[in-house]
This record gives sequence, C-alpha cells and structure tokens, in this order.
Amino acid sequence: MIQIIIYLVIFILIVLFSGIKIFNEYERGVVFRLGRLVGARGPGFKYVIPFVEKMKRVDLRVITYDIPPQDVITKDNVSIKVNAVLYFQVVNPNDAVVSVENFFEATSQIAQTTLRSVLGQVELDDLLAQREQINARLQKIIDEQTEPWGIKVSVVEVKNVDLPLEMTRAMAKQAEAERERRAKVIHAEGEFQASQKIADAATVIATAPNAMQLRFLQTLVEVSAEKNSTLIFPVPIDLLGSLKDYLDRGHQKE
Repeated sequence: MIQIIIYLVIFILIVLFSGIKIFNEYERGVVFRLGRLVGARGPGFKYVIPFVEKMKRVDLRVITYDIPPQDVITKDNVSIKVNAVLYFQVVNPNDAVVSVENFFEATSQIAQTTLRSVLGQVELDDLLAQREQINARLQKIIDEQTEPWGIKVSVVEVKNVDLPLEMTRAMAKQAEAERERRAKVIHAEGEFQASQKIADAATVIATAPNAMQLRFLQTLVEVSAEKNSTLIFPVPIDLLGSLKDYLDRGHQKE
C-alpha cells in the first residue's frame, strides 16, 4: 500500500512539473483550454495546466523564404524565369495559429502566385529598370493578403531574372548599338565645339594680321622639332611683304 502511494505521489509530481514551460524572448505559447483559445503566453516562465490546457509554440523571429523560380510571361510576351526572396514574421501569434492551418505554407503559396501575377502585368524593360517599384508593389500585395493571419511581410526582393538566349543576344546588340550612338553623338559634339573655337580664333586673327604670321612661325618651330631630314614649307605672301617693307625702310634710312 505504501509503495502504491509513493508511485502515485511520483506520478502526480511528474504531471505537475510537466506543465512548467520556459519561453525564450522570441517565442510565444498559444494556449487552448479545453479547446477554447486562452491567448499567447511568454516570454519567460509560464505554467500550462496538464490535461486541461494545450499549447503551441510560435517563433516571432523574421523568417527568410527563398521563392523558387517561377515561369512568367511578361506583358510584352517574353517568357522568363524569376525567383525572389521573402522576409516575414509573425506579429500576432493567436491569428497565426487559429486563422490558418500552416501559416508558413500559406504565405509561401501566396508569395509564388503574387509573383507570377504581378510580373505578368509589366514589360521586360520595366522589370529590369524599375526593380525597386516592383519590389514595393509585391510587398504591399502579399502583406495585405497575409495580414488576417497575423503575418507581417517586411521585404520582397526579386533576385534573378533568367532570360532566353535569343533575348540575351538581342539585348546585347541593342546595348552595343546604343553605345555606338552615344559615341557618335559625343564625337559630333566635340567636332562642333572645336569648330566654334576655330571660328573664334579666326575672328581674333582677322583683327590682328600679325597674329597669323606669329602662328605660322610657331608652327615652323614645332615642325622643326621633329627629326626630319628634309623640310618643305610654303611662305605666305604677307610674310614676304612685311619683310620687303622692313628692307625698304632700312634703305630709306641709309
């Protein structure tokens, strides 16, 4: 009889101690009492009445979900594969347990279908050039759909866009043509600016005839600096005329 009492006491102690729960700072325990929701408990030391209350742990940390590659046909009928990354967390443990059977699976399915739907409404050029706007739109739509489940979607980022080989080649040709166009425009602008400077220099030289002769002599000095064995250059008539005037003035002084 004493042994039975001892065993009974040990069993009661084990049952009582089994109700002791320790929750980390990032954990909450959603408790049901006889099937009815009591609420979330934690963090720290909490007690769950054995056989009367049941508890389910919920992690409140941010969850990173890598959305698998999705086949998408863009608005301009280009078939691509796109994958993205989703960051979300549980902000209401009660709704995450009561409102949906598996909040992780439900959120992942919503993310995949929304990714295909949104990217199917944009053109390929917009997808490549307006990535931030598309990410913001995805985040807003997914967050609105998961809010009743107590889920907060903080960030959605489109990671990779896999293009068909033909499209990649076409885009490379387009980029090369664009670079050639810019090079020609820059060259034309340089020629135009140079012609303006030459016109300005001609205007200055026209107002001072001797400036042309000085420029000619400077050019001769620059050319003579090169190690050429033979140098042939034309002599401007104006230079000979100036030299003749100088000699005539010398004879008159004599």
